[in-house]
Amino acid sequence: MRRPTISDLARASGVSVATVDRVLNARHRVREETARRVYDAAQQIGYHAVGLIRQRVFEDLPQYKLAFLLQKPTQSFYQSFVREIETAARAVTTARIQTQVDFPSAATPAAIVEKIRTLAARNQAVALVGPDYPAVTTAVEELKERGIPVFSLLSDLATGVRDAYVGVNNRKVGRTAAWTIARTARKPGKVACFVGSHRFHGHELREIGFRSYFRENAPEFDVLDTLINLETAEITHEATLTLLQKHPDLVGLYVCGGGMEGAISAFREENVDGRIVLVVNELTPESKAGLADDIVTMVVATPLPALCKELLSLMVGAIEHGEAAVPGQSFLPFDVYISENI
Repeated sequence: MRRPTISDLARASGVSVATVDRVLNARHRVREETARRVYDAAQQIGYHAVGLIRQRVFEDLPQYKLAFLLQKPTQSFYQSFVREIETAARAVTTARIQTQVDFPSAATPAAIVEKIRTLAARNQAVALVGPDYPAVTTAVEELKERGIPVFSLLSDLATGVRDAYVGVNNRKVGRTAAWTIARTARKPGKVACFVGSHRFHGHELREIGFRSYFRENAPEFDVLDTLINLETAEITHEATLTLLQKHPDLVGLYVCGGGMEGAISAFREENVDGRIVLVVNELTPESKAGLADDIVTMVVATPLPALCKELLSLMVGAIEHGEAAVPGQSFLPFDVYISENI
């Protein structure tokens, strides 16, 4: 396709070429509403100077530096997370947002705390995904004393100290996974679940919801002891093979956190062929392929675009208006995927 021209941009934004030229070169003042319309059209048609137009349109707005500490940079879910953060930052029209995304060198408290402090030295607000360690809570308290708001993502941490949690209701996610297994399994039998670590508050809540549903509504199923997979595909693969060999009456498996690729590959290897209900989290190329091949029964997914939009709004609000009087929770409805709606 040919590169969009200034004439294409004028046509898409409903203004004259001269008006687009004024926006691009700041020759004369253009009404804010008109300039924003040109900017929106430039984004839609992929105009090559969209960055310059954004600079012209938002040059009088305040600039905020926001930091994001995520996990596992090689995983497709977190790669999508980074893209959605950047998209949400570009969509903010009340301020110019500069983002810094980083990852800890290890999942240890020391590595996470080191990154938190490094990010706080250069940014005005911090959001992070991580395990709930006392050392992390202490670091969040330090930032709070310095007036730097902190937000927990996906899995809550430093409750009572952080400004807000942004993510899905993890207890409901666990109950939804259990409901799916109880309703779609061919017959009652044994059910298992993996958590990455009990230090991930979100995983623990999913496990609690998972177990409570079976206890209350499907007691004919036998929920096995929870397994720890450290969110790695290799551990999950080997542990799943062991489960299949040890429990021929296994009818359901739920991977509460990461590492689902290992369960999917183990099911393929053993040719489970739909005999066991497999529920995983997040729609990735691996889980999507699993749905298409009837290996995965259901995927519960975080609505990343909505989450990032909400998160950016809360972070900007915290910078402009100060921390919340009472630490909050912002629950977003999760998405559910089966083979028929991917």
